[in-house]
This record gives sequence, C-alpha cells and structure tokens, in this order.
Amino acid sequence: MDNRQEVKTFLTSRRAKISPGQAGLIDSGRRRVPGLRRSEVADLAGLSVEYYAQLERGNLAGVSGSVLDALARALRLDDAERAHLADLARAAGPAGRPRRRRPAQHIRPSLARVLEGMTEVPAMVNNGRLDALAANHLGMALFAPVFADPTRPAGQIANHARFTFLNPSAHTFWPDWERAADDSVATLRTEAGRDPYDKALTDLVGELSTHSDAFRTRWAAHDVRLHRTGTKHLHHPVVGDLHLSYEVLGLAADPGLSLIAFTAPPGTPDDDALKLLASWAATHTPADALTPPDRH
Repeated sequence: MDNRQEVKTFLTSRRAKISPGQAGLIDSGRRRVPGLRRSEVADLAGLSVEYYAQLERGNLAGVSGSVLDALARALRLDDAERAHLADLARAAGPAGRPRRRRPAQHIRPSLARVLEGMTEVPAMVNNGRLDALAANHLGMALFAPVFADPTRPAGQIANHARFTFLNPSAHTFWPDWERAADDSVATLRTEAGRDPYDKALTDLVGELSTHSDAFRTRWAAHDVRLHRTGTKHLHHPVVGDLHLSYEVLGLAADPGLSLIAFTAPPGTPDDDALKLLASWAATHTPADALTPPDRH
C-alpha cells in the first residue's frame, strides 16, 4: 500500500470530520468543503501552514513524536486514530520500508492446548487480517457459519471480513450487520497501518473491494479502531440470538495474534444459550449449523 497516499487520505479525512465549532473556532462563513481548513489545523497544531501542507501531502518521514501529538490534538484523534497515525509515520521512515516476506502465522502446540482447555468459554485466535487461525470446540460451534462458509475459496483460512461482506447469510448472523461491517473494515485498516507490506492483507482488501461495494465505501473512509473489549450480538442458526461480552488478549509471544474469549453472565438467557450450544456441539460439526434443524 502507498504510504504517502495513505497518510494524505487519512489526514484529509480526519480534517473533514471536524467543524470549526468543535475545534473552538469561529466559523467565518460558507466553506467549499466540510471540516477545517489546512490553515486552521496548522494554527491549532502550532505548525506553519507550509509544513502542515507538506505533511498532508503524505510526507511523514522523520516527523517527531511531539509533532504527531500536536496533530492528534488538533484533529481530535481518538486512541485508535493516534496509534494509526504513529504507525503511518513509522512506515514512512527507513525502518518501516523492508519488504520481507512475512512468515506464515501458526498456532503453537502449547497455545492450542490452552485454547482447548477453555471448555466452557468460546474462544478463538485471530490475526490482524481477521483470519480465524484456531478455535476451541465451543468457539467453532459459535462461529459455525464462518468456519463452514461454503463461499470460502478452497485452501483459504476462514476469515471474518470475507464472511461478513461476501456471504449473504452474514446479514442474518449479524443482526446489526452495519456495525459488524464497520468494525471489520476499521480493524483491517488499523492492521494496514501497522504492516503496509503484508501481501496477504493487500490481496484480501483487493478481493473484497472487487466484490463488495459496501466494503469499498467503508475502506475509503479510513476509519480505524482498537479491538479490545465489547459486546457481540449475533443470531446463531441453532440457538438463536446471543449477546456475549468479549475480551481480546494480545499474545506477547506471538506478535499480531490475539486470543478472543466470549462470556455471558451466569443465569442469563445468553448463558443458557451457550450451554445449549455446548450440548449441540458435542454431537455436531460447524457444517451441521448450515442445515436448518428438523422441527417435526
């Protein structure tokens, strides 16, 4: 991915999101484009207009941390956006330019044992591209439509973004599909900032952009997010609606991989649904979830 173009589009898109009033400025009248002017961002960041224009043209090479902090404050960036800006600056420098082939990501045997030992909690390991590299038995059952996705190309790892945008059943699996789609793209965009030379990510973005207008529109927005904790709302084909809390645990020994665990408060309908899912999973495979159960 072109770092200079990424920087340019990210900064201009953030500038467009801020009104003069939000920045504490007096609106001087009608504007040709939404958001702040370059000169206003420069003033807020304590930079010359010429220098800010240079940055917005995509040249972040050698920019100091203090300048990045000033930009983040002026553009009112959140934590995810600040981290993304720092990643883009890092990639612009000499140390961020190597185009070495990334080693294949895999699950270590000891990590696989930890995953399988979590018998009452659905859990899985994802990479930054949203590939589902591994899951325990209950995790496989919870995300059965993703793992058994019949539209997945042969030989490809199950991928949450590919499922969300290319499989029509995703609109049923994710009751709030718009949010799931936004989250998927923002996560991929965050990963692109961390590793702009990841060919597998570039290929995935190209595939989704080619086949999904919804993905292409979201990708152009340059929104980013940090995947840490929250609630997943899904409609499972076997047990119905589930509202599960999730925690994302970064794996220090495996950079780029995260373990995600899903829970429900004891005694709640969601907890009961997880227990029912565990019972179903004991005798079924993920592919079985794609076949409607016999109600007679």
